[in-house]
Amino acid sequence: MEGAMLIAFDSTQQALRAEMLLEYADIEIDLFPTPKEITAGCALSIQFPPDALKDVQGIIRQEHVEIRGIFALDHNKRYISINEE
Repeated sequence: MEGAMLIAFDSTQQALRAEMLLEYADIEIDLFPTPKEITAGCALSIQFPPDALKDVQGIIRQEHVEIRGIFALDHNKRYISINEE
């Protein structure tokens, strides 16, 4: 997924819940191992396309999904946190 963004979680339960909610909303996602440079309690992350960011944030907020954060790759291929609003 070129230019994908990433959601990191502290629990596998929340990652699987988010996967179900985002798939139900027809957002293109991939389960992905959490990169080692992102400190999170769960080994699973979800990748999604940047153009789905607003929809993803809305679902996370509306459904009270607990996340570690949303990340994007910078020009140096390092993950940076995306602050919500």
